[in-house]
Amino acid sequence: MSASRFPLAPGSTIGIVGGGQLGRMLAMAAARLGFRVAVLAREAGSPAGQVSAVELVGDYGDPDAVARLAALSDVLTFEFENVSAAALAAAEGSGAPIAPPDRALAVAQDRVDEKGFLNLHGLATTAFAPIDTAADIAPGLERLGAPALLKTRREGYDGKGQAWVKAPGEAEAVFAAIGARPSILEAKVEFVRELSVIAARGWTGEIAAYPVGENRHEHGVLRTTTAPADITPAARQEALRIAAALLRALDYVGVVGVELFELADGRLLVNEFAPRVHNTGHWTLDGCQVDQFEQHIRAVAGWPLGPTEPLARVQMTNLLGLDAGAWASLAADPGARLWLYGKSDPAPGRKMGHVNRLSPL
Repeated sequence: MSASRFPLAPGSTIGIVGGGQLGRMLAMAAARLGFRVAVLAREAGSPAGQVSAVELVGDYGDPDAVARLAALSDVLTFEFENVSAAALAAAEGSGAPIAPPDRALAVAQDRVDEKGFLNLHGLATTAFAPIDTAADIAPGLERLGAPALLKTRREGYDGKGQAWVKAPGEAEAVFAAIGARPSILEAKVEFVRELSVIAARGWTGEIAAYPVGENRHEHGVLRTTTAPADITPAARQEALRIAAALLRALDYVGVVGVELFELADGRLLVNEFAPRVHNTGHWTLDGCQVDQFEQHIRAVAGWPLGPTEPLARVQMTNLLGLDAGAWASLAADPGARLWLYGKSDPAPGRKMGHVNRLSPL
C-alpha cells in the first residue's frame, strides 16, 4: 500500500463501513482530531451515524454503496469483518485507499484461511480440519480427537454458528445445526485463560502495542476484560511478538485485535484475529492516554502512533441487553466510566454499552 498521500490533514474525510458501536467510537475519536466522518450503515440513525457528519444507507456488500462512500472519503476503513472484501477492493481501485488492507479482511473472514495463514507465518494455533460436508467430520474427529468444536468458516461471532461434536454419530445433526455450511473443526484446547493484544501499525511500518488483557466470556459473549493482565514477562513478550509478526505479515495499517489461549505450560496459541478495533480494547478508552479508537484513526490517517502505556488498571464490563437499564446508578458511581452506544432495542445478549472501572496499577 502506498503512503504517499499521508498524513491526512485535519478536515479530511474518513469513511467508515459499518454503523455500529465500533464505528461510533471511531467517529468520535476522528472528530476530536478534526476529521470529518462519513459512515455507511444498513439503517438510518445508526449508532455511528448519530455522531458522524454524513450517514449513507446501504448494504455493506453492495459495491455501489461502498463506492458512494469512497467518493466522499480520503481513506476508507471498516468497523467489523462481515463486509465485502471485493466491494472494498473495487473502491480502492477507484482511488480511495483502504486501511486495514482488504487482504487482511479476506483472510480474517474465513477461519480455515485464517489458521492456515497464521501457521504459514509461524504462529501456532489449535489443530484443525476443513469441513465441507458432514461426512468430513468423522475423519476430522479421528485426527483431532473428540470432542471437537465445529464452526462455520464465515460470519460467526459471539458464539454463534458453532457447536461441539462429541462423537462421529452426531456429525449429521451438528452439521445441520450450524446451517450445513462449509466449516472448520477445531481440536479442543485445554487453556488456562484467554488473553488478547490490541496493536497498531502505521503506513510507514511503525508498530505500537497495548498491554495484554485477560478476557472472561459468558455463553460465548465477552463479559469482562481486565488489563494489564497479571501474566509473566515471558508471556507478555510472546504475546506482543505474535501481534507484531501478524501485522508485518499482513502489511497491515490500523488497529488489530489478537485473541490468544494461554496453556498450562506457558505457550500461547492464536485463537483468532480481528482486523479492526476490538471489544477487548475498550478498556483503553479510560486506561490510556491514547485509546484504541484514536490509535486506529491516527494509523489510517498516517499520523504518528500514540503512547500505549497504561495509566491505571481497568476492568471493562460489557453491558448486555437490559444491563444498560442501570445507567442511572452507573452514572452515579464515582468509580465507573459509562459508555453507551445509542441503541434503542435492548435484546438479550446485545451489546448496549460498557463500563470501565479503574484502580491503581
